[in-house]
Amino acid sequence: MRAAVLGAGSWGTTFAAVLADAGCSVTVWGRDEEVCRQITDEHRNEAYLPGITLPAGVTASSDPSVVLAGADLVAIAIPSQSARALLTPLRPLVPAHSVAVSLMKGVELSTDRRMSEVVADSFDIPASRVAVVSGPNLALEIAQRQPTATVVASTSEATAQFVANACASAYFRPYTNGDVVGVELCGAVKNVIALAVGISQGRGLGYNTMATVITRGLVEMTRLGLALGADADTFPGLAGLGDLMATCASPDSRNHALGGHIGRGMTLDEAIAATGGTAEGVKSSRSVLELAASLGVEMPITSAVVRVLHEGLPIEQLAALLLARPHKAEGV
Repeated sequence: MRAAVLGAGSWGTTFAAVLADAGCSVTVWGRDEEVCRQITDEHRNEAYLPGITLPAGVTASSDPSVVLAGADLVAIAIPSQSARALLTPLRPLVPAHSVAVSLMKGVELSTDRRMSEVVADSFDIPASRVAVVSGPNLALEIAQRQPTATVVASTSEATAQFVANACASAYFRPYTNGDVVGVELCGAVKNVIALAVGISQGRGLGYNTMATVITRGLVEMTRLGLALGADADTFPGLAGLGDLMATCASPDSRNHALGGHIGRGMTLDEAIAATGGTAEGVKSSRSVLELAASLGVEMPITSAVVRVLHEGLPIEQLAALLLARPHKAEGV
């Protein structure tokens, strides 16, 4: 199978390696010529995956026409808020038979569109030709070939199975799921919750606080998903609780790391620079909150993160804000 991966960051490069280990011929598109040369000639991407040797079946190019030529599968791993602007000009290059795979996690600002919808819009293809990969997928661990499972979701069972077959290997176990809405919302909201956990730990708060934020974060995630018609069974699964736990607990999670910098007193710009990569939850927090507001769904943790990151709420007020909620039954 011929696969193209758009995005030469840590997750794009890692998924390219996963595809190659599963037997695909893979070409990565990146804008940095040196990164592309290093991937092709040295089988490394030291800027994003230091110390990792990539499979020989992975090459890279900064020319999208070269990358997309003849691709049966097109995986997209670029910043979610830049996706539409970057993907739309590539529409004429996408082969008519190919399946698009969103590796992105977020909700588009101003439109509230999920990433699979942005991909379908940008490439002008039906939803049945789009799949989403999401789960506890910390890039460095997968690049080290540590065992992990993931979810491949699509409105088309055939498309989901096609993508699952393309990426299945001895260390990467995909499960298929028809609940695209739930899987994508889990991926977007868990980044916001990870920011809240990181902020609290940066403030020196402990595991009780972390457990509280994760558990109530899962409630927020589920509440929003159900309002959009998602399947309740998705949220305690790999794409929901599984990804939430990994992202909130791992020091390799950029969202968790950025939250920690904020908790220790950095400004948002300083924290972004210190993190050294895209932390999707920073921008997605606002779009997730906008989406929730449009549906009348309460998301207090998400709201608090937005207020800290974008509205100047002092971080020392974050915990008090979360605990000052009206008393009510846990399941409400």
